Amino acid sequence: MLFEAGIRHIIKDHINKVFGQQVDDAALIFQPTRKEFEGDITLVVFSLAKLVKRSPDETGNLLGESLLAESESISGFNLIKGFLNLTVNNGLLISGLNALIKSNYSMSGDDKIAADSSTNGPILVEYSSPNTNKPLHLGHVRNNLLGFSVSEILKANHKKVVKVNIVNDRGIHICKSMLAWQKFGNGESPESSGLKGDHLVGKYYVAFDKHLKAEIKELEVKGFTKEEAEKKSALMAEAQDMLRKWEAGDPETVALWEKMNTWVYAGFDVTYRKMGVDFDKIYYESQTYLLGKSIVEEGLSKQVLYKKPDGSVWIDLKPEGLDEKLLLRSDGTSVYMTQDLGTAVMRFNEYQFDKLIYVVGNEQDYHFKVLIHILRKLGYPWADKLHHLSYNMVDLPSGKMKSREGTVVDADELIDDMIAEAEKLSIELGKLDDFKSDEAKHLFKILGLGALKYFILKVDPEKRMLFNPNESIDFNGNTGPFIQYTHARILSVLRKASTQPDMSGYETFKLLNHNNYGHKERELMKIILRLPEVIHEAGTRYSPALIANYTYELAKTYNQFYHDHAIVDAAHVDTSQFRLFISLQCARVIKLSMSLLGIDCPERM
Repeated sequence: MLFEAGIRHIIKDHINKVFGQQVDDAALIFQPTRKEFEGDITLVVFSLAKLVKRSPDETGNLLGESLLAESESISGFNLIKGFLNLTVNNGLLISGLNALIKSNYSMSGDDKIAADSSTNGPILVEYSSPNTNKPLHLGHVRNNLLGFSVSEILKANHKKVVKVNIVNDRGIHICKSMLAWQKFGNGESPESSGLKGDHLVGKYYVAFDKHLKAEIKELEVKGFTKEEAEKKSALMAEAQDMLRKWEAGDPETVALWEKMNTWVYAGFDVTYRKMGVDFDKIYYESQTYLLGKSIVEEGLSKQVLYKKPDGSVWIDLKPEGLDEKLLLRSDGTSVYMTQDLGTAVMRFNEYQFDKLIYVVGNEQDYHFKVLIHILRKLGYPWADKLHHLSYNMVDLPSGKMKSREGTVVDADELIDDMIAEAEKLSIELGKLDDFKSDEAKHLFKILGLGALKYFILKVDPEKRMLFNPNESIDFNGNTGPFIQYTHARILSVLRKASTQPDMSGYETFKLLNHNNYGHKERELMKIILRLPEVIHEAGTRYSPALIANYTYELAKTYNQFYHDHAIVDAAHVDTSQFRLFISLQCARVIKLSMSLLGIDCPERM
């Protein structure tokens, strides 16, 4: 909490008084007090008890009694099994809140955060990483939203961030789409078909798989096994030949590749704008794989890598508990690992990064372990600066997605459907507040995207998730629209108030302590004061879910406060002023937190 530094200082003084011992910050571990116990902040006593050579109960009680007797900042304590729960006075909460407001909700006043805010170089966050043989789908949506949000959270932690993308624009999968279009496309283009370019190219990736399966089935009928049929496939042989021609720079093949990729890039740009994500630098595999090949040659010369009799190049990582890994095929063509080696070296040479975070699904866990080991073995000292932010898959009520079979949830259609559903529900619930047509359309977009982003980001990246669009668009519960509506509700309360909250003089404001007032205000202040801590932890763990669920907790608590108390009370002007003041801070924190998730908050609904 923002006031934790002040409490830490007070407790260190009392430890010295009571036990005659100096302690460093590492010995004092704090956490928010659990809701079933009385208190505002909890000191974990166990490590301290070892230092002062007393039992946890004796240590906690002696310290608590000293604080209560001599510190104006502590108004109560209780000890539960080695956890010292402290109740702080209202003035300390108010001064902490005031400090947070004066910093414009910056975390620079928090010692823990300021201590690690400087790095030697930027943090690069790689996300999206699409293939140019198909449009973006639901899996890409989670990837993009996660990468963008992690970038924003790291920026809020005072890190210099560079958002990067690597477009997988070459390889056998690209040649499959190219060959299918060449054979079956009859010159079809985005203009002639009315399809987005990425959708058009994806159509031919599915067509290739369809024709390939038909060819293999024919060969199986003739008596070949499935494995033999796959090896004898003429269509696959043509695709592999096209890849060799591309790598050799065949003009006709390169021209077709450029044309179809241009279509795809135009389509991707539309989808990225819809999602509200962007990049500072885009890399292309076609521009990095040659550097990767040269790194492989260097590895051969150092005898870190080796050639097999067929000419393919490998690395043996069995001593590291892994396996042998292919780096160049026997025909000299590269693989994903080749490209990733080249891209990593290129990026370090360009940015001298402090960390490179790969936002990639957990099916690539092994790939990134191998990548880091190879770079280490090749003598790159910065290999340990690479981090794989491994996230789990997105499932649907109907099962897994399969790109080759055309059963994926298309990102464009998903976004459009979410916006349409937001429109339908908003009209049904009457939440339009006399909006003009263009204003209403903008609101539907904010709500639809907010529902989608929040539903995906509230789940910890490591957890597998089931995406159910119907559950995501709801104005009740742990959803984006509920939080957005809470923000609009607060601003509506503030607009209707005859006087606006005074922004000064609250250091000495005394909360009313009789039965009707005080508890909920304190609860809201304590949640607001956790903002820097939550952002810091989210940045350390690369988990937007911590921000999402914190924001829901604040919105839910505010709605309970709104339900239980009159925010504007003509008979108690000071109470009204303070409640309006707290309401304003809640709105600001909700808006800031949601922005870290890439979500906008409407000002009225």
